[in-house]
Amino acid sequence: MKILFSPSETKISGGDKIDFSKNNFIFPELFDKRVEIVKAYNDFLKTASKSDLEKLFGTKKDDVIEKYRVDIFSLPLKKAIQRYEGVAYDYLNYNNLDKNEQNYIDENVLIFSNIFGVIKASDLIPDYKLKQGESFNNLKIEKFYSDNFSKAIDDYLKDEDILDLRAGFYEKFYTIKKPYKTLKFIKDGKVVSHFAKAYRGEILKIIAQNSIKTFEDFMNLELKNLKLEEIKEQKLKTEIVYSIN
Repeated sequence: MKILFSPSETKISGGDKIDFSKNNFIFPELFDKRVEIVKAYNDFLKTASKSDLEKLFGTKKDDVIEKYRVDIFSLPLKKAIQRYEGVAYDYLNYNNLDKNEQNYIDENVLIFSNIFGVIKASDLIPDYKLKQGESFNNLKIEKFYSDNFSKAIDDYLKDEDILDLRAGFYEKFYTIKKPYKTLKFIKDGKVVSHFAKAYRGEILKIIAQNSIKTFEDFMNLELKNLKLEEIKEQKLKTEIVYSIN
């Protein structure tokens, strides 16, 4: 089973001084395409006005703008799963998993970055900042990645069960072409964003701890504080709805 996951706005700095190369990414044959977007982002940072950067980064804080107005290719690299932080990543708590559980995450989670496109959890990326939904030079980044990477992702997922835990925005980067499952979390009959993010991370942790291979295995798990309410089928998507106790 492969799990599709969102990135997060906040990142952890630092990492190892390693060359930015195709060896750090899934689909190395498409590395040059990936670099097109990363280079365009890097070039934009060199010439953008302060107001352009405030919009791009989603902040007016001078120290944050200065931190990220740097050559992205010169920055240290870190595993994507350890680069991102935020509610879902806090609940996953990757660094506290054992080696087998971490390896499961590394090999079975695909994260959809708004600069790097689709990456494995174990791919090595620098610290960067790009507010969700923002762009530069009128680029349609999600369309670029959808156009250039979808066939490779299709082939990669063809024999796998798919659990899509992405936020809706990241569906624009890749449309799943085969039957797949999603999870919906409600509390008191309503979807609550914070809980949804938290339980995506919690569920991913439980999946890794149990080395889940198929969706059938997943459905046999006992999930604390969650009650299965209904299963909705719509074309290729099956939505599993849980209420939070």
